Amino acid sequence: MKVSVLDIQGKDTGRKVELSDAVFGIEPNDHAVYLDVKQFLANKRQGTSKAKERAEISGSTRKIKKQKGTGTARAGSIKSPVFRGGGRIFGPRPQDHSFKLNKNLKRLARKSALSIQAKENNIIVVEDFNFETPRTKNFTSVLDAFGIENKKSLFVLAESNNNVYLSSRNLKRVKTVINTGLSTYELLNANKVILSEGSLEGIESNLSK
Repeated sequence: MKVSVLDIQGKDTGRKVELSDAVFGIEPNDHAVYLDVKQFLANKRQGTSKAKERAEISGSTRKIKKQKGTGTARAGSIKSPVFRGGGRIFGPRPQDHSFKLNKNLKRLARKSALSIQAKENNIIVVEDFNFETPRTKNFTSVLDAFGIENKKSLFVLAESNNNVYLSSRNLKRVKTVINTGLSTYELLNANKVILSEGSLEGIESNLSK
């Protein structure tokens, strides 16, 4: 699959790159994608919600009324969940929602996501670029050139670039990552995936194993 290489003004450079069919042209595995996205979202959960149960409530432990003869139900403690101010029954406790996935499955999920985006013509290859200073205006001009200023976009760079990252940080619909930091969720969440020319080799070598 051949794709034209554009510059940051959105113009064709006259060069084309070959996207590997082993990464960008496979039959997507929906279940692998589902599991990888599920893990990504689960790992983001804090799991810090907590409610006090009857053993953790501060209060007297005396028996609040006699066992028999009151005509009402037995009651042994003011901390009982049936009373106002008592402990909660089976309340939430801090927990870790994360789970592990096989590396090969995660690799398959990312290849599936890239293949889905490639099939829908949502992948743009741009020549490597840099900014002299970090300015949001510089990055906005790049988005305007590609016509994606109002769309969610994922920029994939060959290596960490502080000026490019800081220029894009204030833009709500833009995410900038390096080729080793790709995630299935972010790939599918973007309307357009912009790959720098230098990132292709790293992506294909990482996912072709």
